[in-house]
Amino acid sequence: MLKRSFDFLLSLFGLAIISPLLLAISLWIKIDSFGPVFYRGERVGQFGKKFRIFKFRTMVQNADKMGGPSTASDDPRLTKIGDFLKKYQIDELPQLINVFLGQMSLVGPRPEVPFYADMMIEEEKKIILSVPQGMTDLASLWDFHEGEVLKGSPDPEKAYMEKIRPKKLELQEEYARNHNFFLDLKIIFQTILKIFS
Repeated sequence: MLKRSFDFLLSLFGLAIISPLLLAISLWIKIDSFGPVFYRGERVGQFGKKFRIFKFRTMVQNADKMGGPSTASDDPRLTKIGDFLKKYQIDELPQLINVFLGQMSLVGPRPEVPFYADMMIEEEKKIILSVPQGMTDLASLWDFHEGEVLKGSPDPEKAYMEKIRPKKLELQEEYARNHNFFLDLKIIFQTILKIFS
């Protein structure tokens, strides 16, 4: 109950404060390339419930039909503004809407696309999906610039599966087993430091 109240109030406050920035970025995206402002990809949330995520669109329209869900920083599908938005994690800001709606939390395992969620073994699903999926968590802090890790790879999907996913699942399980309000505050603070550093 405390977590949900905290999420609701902080997401409402955050959306109110950054609404001019969100509007400016929305206009920039529309000017930069053809397509919608938001990317509304399907994600798997708590208890396996699916929802549509809010992210600023960083790629050309229909990019999901031109490649896999993993994105290297040199992905040719990225738009000019998209490259900038992903570099500084700004494309994630609209997820405050998902938090406000109760589909996500500020802190929790990053919600996966169904393709990756289906790959989880039952024990992983039982643990990781037992908590609200979030905007940031221990795995996000460890792998803050995923695109840079995948940069230059001839097969970003394979690189993700080999270099990132195993450790990511381990850290998501660690968070799900040990989460509490004070750990959430610590992760939020460390995420803010990461963004501005």
